[in-house]
Amino acid sequence: MSPTGPSSLASLDGEVMLASQATIPVTDEGLIRGDGVFEVMRLYDGVPYAFEEHIVRMERSAARLRLPLDSDAVRADAHRLLQRAGAGSDHELLRIIVTRGGRRLLLTEPMAEVPERVRLASITYSPTRVLDGIKSLSYAANMLATRLAREQGFDDALLVTPHGRVLEAPTSSIFWVSGGGLSTPPLSEHILASITRALIIEVSGAQERVCTLEELYEADEVFLASTTREVRSVSALDDRSFDGPTPVSDRVADAAGARIRAQLAAAGSI
Repeated sequence: MSPTGPSSLASLDGEVMLASQATIPVTDEGLIRGDGVFEVMRLYDGVPYAFEEHIVRMERSAARLRLPLDSDAVRADAHRLLQRAGAGSDHELLRIIVTRGGRRLLLTEPMAEVPERVRLASITYSPTRVLDGIKSLSYAANMLATRLAREQGFDDALLVTPHGRVLEAPTSSIFWVSGGGLSTPPLSEHILASITRALIIEVSGAQERVCTLEELYEADEVFLASTTREVRSVSALDDRSFDGPTPVSDRVADAAGARIRAQLAAAGSI
């Protein structure tokens, strides 16, 4: 679970409190077995971006995990929590967790600091087929990949299959520019159907295609996209540096930011 700030709030089964005061029983299988689902969304001045899209994805994850989910209760919890939290540096993200033990846990969190341009290390990784399309609490493999990358002096990991095909970063989608065209791996590679990934494809016309690590080394630009990061350029991948200008990445970042602001203005609140 990401660190919370001193004023971060939590909603546990509908009751709002300081995040530091929220507790669940040690018998909850969300803790014991990592059995549950979660979503994290960005808050812009206290307003969540793509709230309903995240809830729909959580419903889909829960159904595939055979996990009971009261999405109307989750919506009510979120509304109550965000009204109490307002804006501020401790309330920049909203994390929603539903456990096998039946707990609904919602947290506000500060944004983690990330570099302006990211350095990636490739980490061999095999997706778990039975969890396809499920954003589950079983995230240890993703977090370990990031730790392995940081042990090598990099900022984050790039997950690559044993056969050398590019997948995604542990908490981000990856895009690359080659010959003027923008591409991203297809969902058939068993990667997450990221909401921000879909936004980038929509505003940029990016194409889905399989890519090997060797092909990615030859790209002109590479960037990550996620709820928390929006668009973040990659400056290095293993020993390959991407130190040139990033006109396509910059243009996509501007277009995605404009679309996010427009949708927030239209939504106003959850």
